[in-house]
Amino acid sequence: MKKIVESLFIFVLFIFGIMMPSEAVDTAQNQIINDMYIQNKVSDIGLKLLNANKIDVRMIFVYESKNSKINLEPGLTKRQIIAYEKSLQFAANDDEIAAFLAREICKTAESYSGVWKGMVASVQVKCAPKKFEIFFDKRAVDFMVNAGFNPLGLITYINKSYPQKRYDKFARTNLTSKRLANIYEYIYTKYPIYLKNNEYIQNEAYQNFLLTSAANRKKLYDKVKSGSKKAVDYE
Repeated sequence: MKKIVESLFIFVLFIFGIMMPSEAVDTAQNQIINDMYIQNKVSDIGLKLLNANKIDVRMIFVYESKNSKINLEPGLTKRQIIAYEKSLQFAANDDEIAAFLAREICKTAESYSGVWKGMVASVQVKCAPKKFEIFFDKRAVDFMVNAGFNPLGLITYINKSYPQKRYDKFARTNLTSKRLANIYEYIYTKYPIYLKNNEYIQNEAYQNFLLTSAANRKKLYDKVKSGSKKAVDYE
């Protein structure tokens, strides 16, 4: 009996010794193929956004998974847009990938504008992060629409990926609910067709946005009814 058990143990070790390297190779190959697929997807969507919006400055798109080892040429590393795996894990479709990339493109394009090859513009962004956060959100909507993406993907992406702080008075960024309300107002005002023919109406992330933004959306509707031109104080 003891010899049988020993033989079985040796057999199991032998099988695992053969299989593990092969499985490891397969896993590595699958990871490479998966990374290549996402990299191509990110590059295609990113370039589509650049071309459709006539953004005539160079920037590249890099997907970085947890297993990536990026080794770019030094001259290309300053204006690259890195799509980290932890960021793209919230993107369920091309609209939401475009939402992430469009905002990053806005920030990168700003680094090209103005004097000193964009250095002053970059400092301005760092000095007024709340103002530019809303500005980039709205410009991202324009970029997405121009490239044929549904801007409601920006709402669902942000709703899934950005937590809600308690206060934003002393913070460097806005409350996520305030950002979402401003994006919704911008779409409501400039691109109402996307709300009229709402492809996201059954999307769970969008449904959650409607649930949690009821008070802010009421403020918007009251503003529209009154004809006021004042900015809404969203919460």
